[in-house]
Amino acid sequence: MGANTSQVSDLSENPSLRTLVGTESGYYFENPIQKQLLDFGCDSVKLTPVLFLFLPVENNPRTGNFGTLIKVFLSRTKELKISTECQDQLFIWQAHNALFMIRCLLKVFIREMSEEELHQQFSYQERATNSTGGGGEDLLEELMSNLVHLIVEVPLLDITYSILFEAVTTLLVLFSYQLFQKDILRDGIIYQHIMKGRCLSLTSRLVKTLLYNFIRQEKCPPPATHIFQPHGEEGGMLYGLVSGVASGLWSVFTLGGSGAKGVEQEPNPLPLSNQSLLLLLVLANLTDGPDWPNPYRQAVTCFRNTQDTSSLLADQPHSFQINFNSLYTALCEQQRSDQATLLLYTLLHQNANMRTYMLSRTDMDNLVMPILEILYHVEERNSHHVYMALIILLILTEDDAFNRSVHEVVLKNISWYTERTLTEISLGSLLILVVIRTIQFNMTRTRDKYLHTNCLAALANMSAQFRCLHQYAAQRIISLFALLSKKHNKVLEQATQSLRGRTGDNNALPDYAQDLSVIEEVIRMMLEIINSCLANSLHLNPNLVYALLYKRELFEQFRMHPSFQDIMQNLDTVIGFFSTRLEQAGSDLSVERVQEVIMKGAQALPKDRLKKFPELKFKYVEEDQPEDFFIPYVWSLVFSSGVGLYWSPQGVELFSMDSG
Repeated sequence: MGANTSQVSDLSENPSLRTLVGTESGYYFENPIQKQLLDFGCDSVKLTPVLFLFLPVENNPRTGNFGTLIKVFLSRTKELKISTECQDQLFIWQAHNALFMIRCLLKVFIREMSEEELHQQFSYQERATNSTGGGGEDLLEELMSNLVHLIVEVPLLDITYSILFEAVTTLLVLFSYQLFQKDILRDGIIYQHIMKGRCLSLTSRLVKTLLYNFIRQEKCPPPATHIFQPHGEEGGMLYGLVSGVASGLWSVFTLGGSGAKGVEQEPNPLPLSNQSLLLLLVLANLTDGPDWPNPYRQAVTCFRNTQDTSSLLADQPHSFQINFNSLYTALCEQQRSDQATLLLYTLLHQNANMRTYMLSRTDMDNLVMPILEILYHVEERNSHHVYMALIILLILTEDDAFNRSVHEVVLKNISWYTERTLTEISLGSLLILVVIRTIQFNMTRTRDKYLHTNCLAALANMSAQFRCLHQYAAQRIISLFALLSKKHNKVLEQATQSLRGRTGDNNALPDYAQDLSVIEEVIRMMLEIINSCLANSLHLNPNLVYALLYKRELFEQFRMHPSFQDIMQNLDTVIGFFSTRLEQAGSDLSVERVQEVIMKGAQALPKDRLKKFPELKFKYVEEDQPEDFFIPYVWSLVFSSGVGLYWSPQGVELFSMDSG
């Protein structure tokens, strides 16, 4: 008959559930019904929607059963550490079951009622005159504080994995009010509790624990039903109950969600790691208060390496130390997910200690290659993921040492690069190829100026440090210029024809004028990138000179163009100098002979013949109100990637379902 002792059809008649959601105040600390409910033995994937269906939310303010359930859980959290040390797995599992039900019910409450109404569900006080204790406590803050304490104090073991996962997930659910609001939430009861309440003192420990959960990448342990061995008839019944819920909850952990969503998703082997990262991103992106900064963002931006003995550590609020090597390794391994890429962006942009550490690594290819792969498969990625990957490259290219080092790393047989077989290429040349491919994709598909700007800025930052460019990378640089030139001529022709056909008013042609302006900006930037390379490292890039000479007719039309005259001077000088030397070398020259002439000529060209231009340097700057982008993005990741969570798309206001 299997381990599960209940069927979905039976759950509506389950006396324990009916007592919990009913009209009577019958859910007490020592009530046998409460004990039975904590030992429930149905598949929790099925239990979740049933709780939704059979929960009359209007009953709880009269009965206080929900508050009593929370008090049951809180009473057990005080003994969790001792239970862990004593290997009391049944006690831990019962505490987990209580929290699982709290989380399911909270999810319904948050979807159906305001934050003030939710608070009433917590603040019910039994009217009996002989009730004792707990009269003045804020049960919501008590729950949040206990969840944070649980996360930071209970060690991560096989027997505690499920309750730690549930604690992290319950906090995520508590913050999910944001999903159902179009505007960014900047205050509220839950916000005040996490920002200024009893949780505040645990800020650094919580951030550190969530980071270590991400770093450890612990897989979800299989349901350990063997730990509840039956002893006699009563033990056999308990064994059936607990083993049933164990196998059921293991299913909800490892599937992407519950209900219809979970059926179609691939199993997630790292639910705690995934959920911890999502919670960290939610916390770090909460808005600042009117007169206080977000403490979780402060913790994320100032933590240091465990090897750092600087005395400055104590002067920064919510500072802590963490193993940078372990964090770096985890970031390198997990870049296939949006949330890991967003964490990498956050650390590079906001944590100077982590950024310095990453840029000092001699194995930067382990970090850069996954980012390039994201951009290479731009067609398969959502636009936000592509933006984050691109901005990460832009931040990295702000560092000259990085721009030099990428050309010293030699890669072989890049399996995911399928346009051409690359048996050997430098990381720098591969980076150039992928960024140019992203520009070309954007030109033909999305036509996003923001994407263009960041791609070109990254290439511009690198241009003075181009070294020994692969011949294919050099060809693609010139090919991109050819594509831009062709597009420029087409738009110019369309604008001219449209102007001839106009009669009457002399208004400008806004569409064509704007398109032409954008294309000319991009052409100007490409010319500056080529010029920067020639002016700073011509003798180290014979393949670029070769490609330039091979397509020199492309540049003729821009020689006298007022927007490009100044920057064309150096290109004219280089083209003229090497063309003369090739003519002197004779006709019908082989490729090898041409390359030889170029290499010798590069050594002979006087550097003072090339005009100096200001160094190309671009720096990434966040928008004035970054929360308008990042908070919807983070919650879209929680919505789509949260393990064991499912929200109906109906009612979600923060972002559109087709965004990204």
